[in-house]
Amino acid sequence: MKTQITTFASAGIALVMLVFASAAFAEVKTDYDRGADFSQYKTYSWEKVQTQDPLWVSRIKDAVNSDLAAKGLTPVPSGGDIAIVAVEMTKNQRTLNTFYDGFGGGWRWGGGFGNATTTVDNYKVGTLVVDLFDAKTKTLIWRGSSSDTLSSKSDKNIKNLDKDVNKMFEHFPPDAKK
Repeated sequence: MKTQITTFASAGIALVMLVFASAAFAEVKTDYDRGADFSQYKTYSWEKVQTQDPLWVSRIKDAVNSDLAAKGLTPVPSGGDIAIVAVEMTKNQRTLNTFYDGFGGGWRWGGGFGNATTTVDNYKVGTLVVDLFDAKTKTLIWRGSSSDTLSSKSDKNIKNLDKDVNKMFEHFPPDAKK
């Protein structure tokens, strides 16, 4: 009987560790217009970067510029083939974590689940959405988004921004004409 309780407890601890480990990674998503011919786009210009903190405007532009330059696109002050709009949002999240101090004897052995302790964790999540528009037709051709837990350390957030934007543009430009 003790082996079963130990096995359940070990499985529960492993599951909790897996949940926390997966929460440490950013969620990056991309989508694009399947009919767009990305080979025609050579230049881009920034239309707008909307963020709550003005210091992040240049950080976002620098991260995106670096990745687009690596893909062969050239920035121009205005009138590029692609118009870029980036929006950064921050929101508070709450997680409830419940831990059990033991499983008691279980139903089979005449006991309950033991005592439970629930804690509340509050944290901030930052989301960046980068939209690329065909400048001539004004239609959305590509969208990338990244959501990640924010740190209280600015340097760590900048490092995560660069890493997440790099992941966002990893498969850009898409081969939409397959």
